[in-house]
Amino acid sequence: MQMPLALYIGKRYTSIRSRNQLIGFISLLSILGLGLGVAILITVLSVINGFDRELQNRIIAMVPHITLYSARSDFLQDRQQWSEVEAALAGVDGITGMAPFLQVEGMLVANGVSKGIVLSGIDPGAERNVSIIEEFITAGEFDSLADREYRLLIGAELASTLGVVPGDRVTLVSTVVPITLLGEFTRQKQFTVGGIFQVGSQLDGGLAVAHLADVQRVYRLGDAIHGLRIQVDDLFEVQAIGERIRERIGDSFMLSNWTWDYGNIYENIRLSKSLVGLLLSLLVAVAAFNVVVSLVMVVKDKQGDIAILRTMGTSLGSIRNIFLVQGLGIGLIGTGIGIALGIVFSLTISDIVSWLEGMMGVQFLSADIYPVNYLPSQLQLEDLLVVTVIALVLTLLATLLPARSAARTDPAEVLRYE
Repeated sequence: MQMPLALYIGKRYTSIRSRNQLIGFISLLSILGLGLGVAILITVLSVINGFDRELQNRIIAMVPHITLYSARSDFLQDRQQWSEVEAALAGVDGITGMAPFLQVEGMLVANGVSKGIVLSGIDPGAERNVSIIEEFITAGEFDSLADREYRLLIGAELASTLGVVPGDRVTLVSTVVPITLLGEFTRQKQFTVGGIFQVGSQLDGGLAVAHLADVQRVYRLGDAIHGLRIQVDDLFEVQAIGERIRERIGDSFMLSNWTWDYGNIYENIRLSKSLVGLLLSLLVAVAAFNVVVSLVMVVKDKQGDIAILRTMGTSLGSIRNIFLVQGLGIGLIGTGIGIALGIVFSLTISDIVSWLEGMMGVQFLSADIYPVNYLPSQLQLEDLLVVTVIALVLTLLATLLPARSAARTDPAEVLRYE
């Protein structure tokens, strides 16, 4: 089957090995510029996707989706009262798990180093229903938390600061200082490090977890707890589920959810993806419109060929299609190169940044500022398709003007000077 004339000639003109070295060089720059723009856009979108994934799978999975606690001034209530509340919420649609919690402040001391912490008292059996902390333990065991064993799970950054490993002893100093007839005495208790978890966020540097009963004894709280942690089946339905909870328990309890602490971060990530995607699409647009310069120069260089084709009866549409084929050829090659580079960068950017941090001795992302302390990345097929369509459409639009100009070439005027 014979190849159409426009396709045959357009493919030849697409070659960067033109007799005119300047035209070939500009065509090469157009292809590389488009490819680089596409690769950057794919890589940045993948990084933003990575932050979105890590926020959902690590940070939000570690914190309660909904927290329920008493609205009264004596907010510590005994376990039996909360068991009744737990029973009342058992049938609420959307709730997948509940667990009691106690959260206090303290200080850990080991090897001459002290660090302020948030100490979370949990029931290990129930905690599995509301948190996946067990999945992030890198040393020791989650099951080491047992009543009267006085063991702690601490974050990797906190363990590094204190210089401890599982099995080492640390001193927990309570921030509650009771006043007695003999004066003020700070409560202290020796704990054993039962495990170390690493989430890769700020939680690693200031969170410690102990058995609920052990925390109650150290802080002399009896059977009191702060409230319930509630897990839901849909992160983005916490407001609606909260309303259903409110209908069951009334106004004597306070509700909070993950959006109070991390909602702004999540919305910023979603907004950043839209804004950064738009801005980097302009970068692709600039690269795509470099094709205009390349094709205009090709049209000037090939005016003699165009005039001869016109005198041989080639239609205006065929002349226009020759340069459309050339422009789309540049677009396809550049976009293909960009997609390949973007996939490679997206899959390796985390390792590249880690290598650079090791080489330079600096940490680009600090958990004190960012949700995670490393650069995550997640490549999505949807982003590849959208970027491909954007690049090809912009290239096609950039091709229309030079192609139309070529089709309007006057053969008599051109051949008069040949």
